Parts: sequence; C-alpha cells; structure tokens
Amino acid sequence: MGLLSGKTGLVLGVANDRSIAWAISQALYAEGAELAFTHLPGPSSERRVRRLVEPYAPKVLLPCDVQSDEHIALVLDAVRETYGGLDFLLHAIAFAPPQELRGPYLETSRAGWHLAMDISAYSLVAVSRAAVPLMTAGGSIVTVSYYGGEMVMPGYNVMGVCKAALEHSVRYLAWDLGRKNIRVNALSAGPMRTLSSAGISGFDEMLQHAARKSCMGRNVEFEELGKTGLYLLSHLSDGVTGETLHVDCGYHVVGL
Repeated sequence: MGLLSGKTGLVLGVANDRSIAWAISQALYAEGAELAFTHLPGPSSERRVRRLVEPYAPKVLLPCDVQSDEHIALVLDAVRETYGGLDFLLHAIAFAPPQELRGPYLETSRAGWHLAMDISAYSLVAVSRAAVPLMTAGGSIVTVSYYGGEMVMPGYNVMGVCKAALEHSVRYLAWDLGRKNIRVNALSAGPMRTLSSAGISGFDEMLQHAARKSCMGRNVEFEELGKTGLYLLSHLSDGVTGETLHVDCGYHVVGL
C-alpha cells in the first residue's frame, strides 16, 4: 500500500516530460494515487500529454482554459462524476506573453500584465473554488512558484509579480479553507529547464548563477521536486498550510 492508495487527485499544468507537474505526478503514481489531468486546448497539447499519461490509463483527461470558469466547471464535474470526490489538487500553471519577458518590467503592457496575472495567479483561486465542494473529507492544494516572486530576477519581469500574488493567494486561501481541513501550500522550485523557462531572457545565466550560489553547489533535480510535491499533497504534511516551501538546494538562504 502506498501513501496515496485510494486517493484521487487532479493535475493541471503538465506540458511535457520536462514539466514540474509531471515530475510530481510520477511521484504520486508511485505511491498509488489515481490522477485526472487537464491539458491546454488544442490537438498538439493533447497529444503531448496523452502520450505521457496513457501508460497509467487515467479516466479523466480534458482540455481546460483556466481563464474560463465554464471550462473549469466542466473539468470538476467530470471528476465528480468519475470519482465522486477529490483528495488533492496540483496547480502548475503560469503564462506571460513572450514580449513581456523581454526588456524592462517598466515596459510591461496593461494587457500583458492582466493576462499573465489571470492565468498565473487568479487561476489558483478559480480552480480552488471549483474543487472545494469535492473535498468533503478535507484535502490538499499545491501550486508551483519561484523565488522571483520574492526577489528581483532580471528578465523574469511580470512573472515575478505574478508569483508574488500567487504566494500571497496561497496564504489567504489557507486561511479561508483551513476550517474545512483543506491545506494550501506552494512549492518554490529552483530554476528548471522547462517549456516555460524557454521564454525567459538570460535563463542559462540564471541556471549557472543558482548552481554557484546555492548551499549545495548545484541546481535541484526533477525527482527532488516530485518528492516534495508528494510530501505536500499527502498526509505527511497534515499540519502544514499557508507555506511556500523552497526546493532550490538552499539558493534562497544565501545573501552573497
């Protein structure tokens, strides 16, 4: 019996096999979880995600535009009809228009700022609101953040501001949902080479700097993020809520 045998989770944000969401999903599967997945609308996204999850035969794999409450409702309705309830939710979604990640933050457009904030931060609120009625026995909600929400990372721009809003949303949601025995936490990952990171100016330098500066002299591995996601989504972290847990080989504690 695994830690999550008999437990059901919903995963939003798997893009390919280099996704943090996929690393966590693999750790969840290894402990016996049943997982439902969403993917971005469109055939190419569906193909990529379906190819990854097919060996596990998920019962729910649906498109979801997190800017649409109707899309979110359809996904949660399918989860309810298929499983009857939900034990945990993994939110690993972020987006900013590529042009907003070039040049200074000062030049961020109004439209780009609103779009990035809607998808990267507000979507956690919207998805949590829809999931809570399915978590009748309590549950765990985890989102994925980055240190650029706490400190300036040149080139991260509007995404840093979105992560700051995301992390504070975690704290407010933890307060709102705590009496329902639903915990809400964030995993703040060190820089990872993912589909999203490809659009960040100077990302290679960011990786090299993080490895040099971190306590452990290296960057975090996908498997390590998976294990931490498992911890936050399982009963091992039953007393933990409202936290942003850094998994960055100690990068965030070094001031020099």
